[in-house]
Amino acid sequence: MGDVLDLIGVTVVRDGATLLEDVTWTVREGERWVVLGPNGAGKTTLLQIAGARMHPSRGSVDVLGDRLGEVDVFELRPRIGLSSAAFAETLPAGERVEDVVLTAAYAIAGRWREQYDDLDHRRSGDLLNAFGVGHLAERTFGTLSEGERKRVQLARSLMTDPELVLLDEPAAGLDLGGRETLVRDLAELATDRRSPVLVLVTHHVEEIPPGFTHALLLRRGRIVAAGPIIEVLGDDTLSATFDLPLEVTQSGNRWSARLRQD
Repeated sequence: MGDVLDLIGVTVVRDGATLLEDVTWTVREGERWVVLGPNGAGKTTLLQIAGARMHPSRGSVDVLGDRLGEVDVFELRPRIGLSSAAFAETLPAGERVEDVVLTAAYAIAGRWREQYDDLDHRRSGDLLNAFGVGHLAERTFGTLSEGERKRVQLARSLMTDPELVLLDEPAAGLDLGGRETLVRDLAELATDRRSPVLVLVTHHVEEIPPGFTHALLLRRGRIVAAGPIIEVLGDDTLSATFDLPLEVTQSGNRWSARLRQD
């Protein structure tokens, strides 16, 4: 299998603060990764690097076979699906839901004078239906609930049939029902062999969908552990990541963690 992401010795320094330090990480075709860590661990920065939206201060980054710094990122980005709270804020509140998904074809936020053919419209509709929000196509994005917005963003992230999809805390702000519905949708995506490589950022092991194969644990910009999820998600590694004595359990195909009771 080929390498979808290949980061070697990546360090990111901004305004004197080190956000990532000496990160080496490889993601291969067919893999589904979860990135876990506390606030300030560098998770979102790592996704910005992986999404070709930030360059490292040091080290090398290959994304989908192209080296950052040597490739036109505006040609690379349409090959990468992205869902994040920061990006959602750039989507016009008055935009029709169908257009929120359609505009991903041009990697823009907000429809202007670009043209879309029937195939584009059909794909947008199919994706909205796949995530259970097809009936909202004529609504404006700003009128949707948080859960509805998350699912519209997921549909948008797949619009260009990307080779890599990056999901930055997709369950943040959802109630229990919304979270579980989203986890179910992501599990279906993860277990479909036709799906692109997935990288999911979260704070909570309870939000890891079934079908995810690998985990990367970050603390203060450094990797604590990375590899197959069954090997990485243990008491010691998660405790080191969150600096708390944690007990990790797996029940069926879901994970949970709680403070260890001594």
